[in-house]
Amino acid sequence: MNDVDPAHRFTADAVRKFDPSADGGKPGGINEVALQVAAQYRRDTMSPVMVSGILRLVEFGLLFFSGLAVYCWYLGVFEYLPWQYPLAIATASLLAVVLLDIADCYQISALMRPFNHVGRIVIMWSATFALMAVAAFFVKMSQSYSRALFAIWFVAGLALLLAFRLVFSRLIRRWARDGRMERRAVIVGGGKAAETLIRSVEKQPYNDIRICGIFDDRDDRRSPPLVAGYPKLGTISELIKFARIARIDMLIVSLPITAEARVLQLLKKLWVLPVDIRLSAHSNALQFRPRSYSYIGAVPMLDIFDKPINDWDSVAKRTFDIVLSIVGIVLFSPVMLATAIAIKLDSKGPVLFKQKRHGFNNEVIEVYKFRSMYADQSDPTAKKTVTKNDPRVTRVGRFIRKTSIDELPQFFNALFGTLSLVGPRPHAVAAQSHNLLYNEVVDGYFARHKVKPGVTGWAQINGWRGEMDTNEKIRMRTEYDLFYIENWSLLFDLKILLLTPVRLLNTENAY
Repeated sequence: MNDVDPAHRFTADAVRKFDPSADGGKPGGINEVALQVAAQYRRDTMSPVMVSGILRLVEFGLLFFSGLAVYCWYLGVFEYLPWQYPLAIATASLLAVVLLDIADCYQISALMRPFNHVGRIVIMWSATFALMAVAAFFVKMSQSYSRALFAIWFVAGLALLLAFRLVFSRLIRRWARDGRMERRAVIVGGGKAAETLIRSVEKQPYNDIRICGIFDDRDDRRSPPLVAGYPKLGTISELIKFARIARIDMLIVSLPITAEARVLQLLKKLWVLPVDIRLSAHSNALQFRPRSYSYIGAVPMLDIFDKPINDWDSVAKRTFDIVLSIVGIVLFSPVMLATAIAIKLDSKGPVLFKQKRHGFNNEVIEVYKFRSMYADQSDPTAKKTVTKNDPRVTRVGRFIRKTSIDELPQFFNALFGTLSLVGPRPHAVAAQSHNLLYNEVVDGYFARHKVKPGVTGWAQINGWRGEMDTNEKIRMRTEYDLFYIENWSLLFDLKILLLTPVRLLNTENAY
């Protein structure tokens, strides 16, 4: 991972060809080189945490099924102690995975260098059998089990583990080399401090960090355009745009903690991004307890913000969305069919209304709704908020808006993955309040987009739904959305889903 890929470093001549302050003629844009770099990182990567987690499941399966195969071959197919043996084998397999985890055998460095960790694997596999033998002795069941069977499984299981690790190490190295499994990082702040940080990170053997570039507000005299082979791609404001295009995992702020005012100023701009934000602590004079740090190899980092709903949490939430979306579609299909017929009979035009809204990380998504306005008066941009007795709304439209039946097609959005069932409600791209865009009304409004938007949300069940005709309503909705993001759990999602039908009975703000 530390070999420098020519595609990710630049020569001094290349850096001289662009002006970090240029914006390509677009407000809030970024320069051409930064766009080219961002384009290289548009593809999603496999999270190292997910890869090592899947490996745990695979190795549990290898050990369990190998043990089961030895049992069936040695004693017959479930002929002797038909449930006790499988239970003992499953327990030993799980215990082995736990012990290997405790011994750091699932770290990326260990997976890439299996020969360096053979000793640990042998010790942990042996410890598994020792602990199982002790447990069998104390419950007075050791005489019931075949020692020969477990001896054969010990050899077979160990051989499988080592062989699988050897094959997997080749695969994981290829993924790392191809950029399919890495954590992409941007350095915030340039100069000597950034160079020292980059050198320290690159010295770490087999780390999974890919440095994508540097962003700094300072001019070239104080912050050179090229640091340790990496270009300064623009200012902090341009970093926001860069991170919206590229799939960035981490921002590393290379500033001393003593520069408190500047650090806080940077964090106020950067916290709206759905990324991990770390403050480099490798050169700070202040010392904290070891557990206060996270590490990239041996380089200490102070955790400032963590990406919400990440890794296995995102898998759980996506599974939750798929299963309950299918249930919702089946359950409400008669209502949706009746609504489609009513809309067709009431006014001319399509049954569905498609609107572009802001999704995860400010991406523009298309959201489905039942059409509730006259087709020739629909407002896809939502520049004009729907108000009470709005003449643009049809007779059927008034009913389905008040009862939120118009939102039912969004079950398909949740099934396809553009929405989640629960999350901050997405607003139209050009939604305004008193001729101001919502992000101009609320500082940090785009922090709502650090997670995927939802069909329903914490703000909606607390009364902040419907017309956003005042700045205070926008602020309160944002406040509730941020509370949801900071306190997310599957139980919280389930609570919101269960409360949604009850709270929808209050139609005061729905027009």
